[in-house]
Amino acid sequence: MSQEKKNNIVAIVTMCFIFAMISFVTNMGAPFGNIWGFTYPFAKAWGNLMNFAAYLFMGIPAGKMLIKYGYKKTALIALIVGIVGLALQYLSSIAGEGTYVFTYDGIKVALNLIIYLLGAFICGFCVCMLNTVVNPMLNLLGGGGNRGNQFIQIGGTMNSLTATLTPLLTGLLVGTVTEKTHMGDVSPLLFIGMAVFAISFFIISRVDIPEPTLGKERPKYEHSPIAFRHCLLGVIAIFFYVGIEIGIPMELNFYITNLGFEGSAAIGGTLAASYWLMMLVGRASSSVLSGKISTKLQLTVVSSVAIVLLLIAIFLPESSTFSVSGHDVPIKTIFIAACGLCTSIMWGGIFNLSVEGLGKYTEAASGIFMTMVVGGGIMPLIQEAIAKNAGPITSYWLVIAMLAYILFYALVGCKNVNKDIPVD
Repeated sequence: MSQEKKNNIVAIVTMCFIFAMISFVTNMGAPFGNIWGFTYPFAKAWGNLMNFAAYLFMGIPAGKMLIKYGYKKTALIALIVGIVGLALQYLSSIAGEGTYVFTYDGIKVALNLIIYLLGAFICGFCVCMLNTVVNPMLNLLGGGGNRGNQFIQIGGTMNSLTATLTPLLTGLLVGTVTEKTHMGDVSPLLFIGMAVFAISFFIISRVDIPEPTLGKERPKYEHSPIAFRHCLLGVIAIFFYVGIEIGIPMELNFYITNLGFEGSAAIGGTLAASYWLMMLVGRASSSVLSGKISTKLQLTVVSSVAIVLLLIAIFLPESSTFSVSGHDVPIKTIFIAACGLCTSIMWGGIFNLSVEGLGKYTEAASGIFMTMVVGGGIMPLIQEAIAKNAGPITSYWLVIAMLAYILFYALVGCKNVNKDIPVD
């Protein structure tokens, strides 16, 4: 085996490891929201919003960091930022509880909530930079095309594994959300996150990662990546997709937890974890199939199936239930969780189709994509507002509308109609 091939294998494993950490941190938002939501009902989705709002500010700068400092340095900086963000979230469990800073919706807001939200925002900077690193690198190591998508799906499998564990572990640590539940109950998760970031820093600092932009003259950009229609439409698709990915399990978790029976938070966390487990299964399957089946076909099929599953969930009577630990849970929640099989390949598929044929514009496009991940904060917030006014199940009509756009992108929008633009 040549040295270059060995380096590529190490790089692939490293990128998959980073992919796993992205979801571990990101998926703390919804279950932690249940904890804060008991005292501050209006703030259930705020942590999630802050985490994704960071992408709006960091997406393009992260892309520029990638060009200037390379993949390795950008990843190392991101890991340090992540440790700071998690430390602040832990600090919210031990400081500022009795210090009130303002009143919102008739409720006094204490400093500890502000500290938590700041920590979530800083963690958003971290995962934004990490996302900017792993997606173009895995696509590059796979040589683009179906193979590039296959590598992204392999990384996504690791991402889904830790995504499954986060809500599950949070539910087990909390059990039932009461007035006595606080961030101290989930501090083990925060310590695990900080330890893994520290270990990741140590590992990444000692491995060789290909640096396609370092040591080379910076390319001249005559156009913006969004001058390519398929890239522009893909950017919009990513905005909606992340809203779908986060909104489906978040509202599922809230829905079951709000049923109010003993252990509802644990069951809500378990069913939300099953959504991420379905994503794990889907991504593992796609990592095998993507070398043979086109990305376009995969994206078309899964977006169509997801729409059907949610329609069934919406129209299925709430009186149809199944038993979990002696409690009746609506069967419709199974169809919602099953959507994880469909959303599993959407991120990699959209990214792969959107950067196809971009050449020197790929790194810049990655930064723009990361900016649009803010959709994971904005769209679930809108979905939660719909849920409060019209009911949690009705809120899934918003998800169906976003899935319809992704189906359009897979069928029509992904075609590169700007092949006349030079990309060398």
